[in-house]
Amino acid sequence: MTYISLAAAAVLVGIDQLTKWFVASYIKPQESVNLISIGGKEWLNLTYQENTGAAFSILQDKQLFLIILTSIIILGVIILILTKRIKKTAYIWSFSLIVAGGIGNLIDRIVHNYVIDFIDFRIIKFAVFNFADICAVVGTALLMVFYIIEEVKKSKEKKRTESEIDQSGDEISSEDE
Repeated sequence: MTYISLAAAAVLVGIDQLTKWFVASYIKPQESVNLISIGGKEWLNLTYQENTGAAFSILQDKQLFLIILTSIIILGVIILILTKRIKKTAYIWSFSLIVAGGIGNLIDRIVHNYVIDFIDFRIIKFAVFNFADICAVVGTALLMVFYIIEEVKKSKEKKRTESEIDQSGDEISSEDE
């Protein structure tokens, strides 16, 4: 499962780089191409943007810091996956998505000194983003969901165990009387 998830991450990085290449080849910076319009309103556009920061353009022009930080995190997660410290399949896949997103944007930072963003949902006022961002966000969201589910299960199991102990303790104390 480990190697399959990392191979899938490599495929996702390829898809990310291919979509960015396409946008950079056919759309000029700051140019926008409408894909979906409903009722005369633009809902989804391809808008070429060069982002020199991180999410929502924070840490603008801090490329070296972002390259180092991203590299350390990606390397750490890959080591955890390969050394089987992350054992649960759901976690392995979640982290693989995060790694794919991180590598996709890391390649841009190293090669271009900026990240190419292009997915522009206009139905809500939101930042322009890319396929790597989707991978990282979906991976993070899944990781949180799986963790919450696991914690709820642990909590229920603990309450059930405590209830069984209380019931067996009540039986013993009533027999002693």
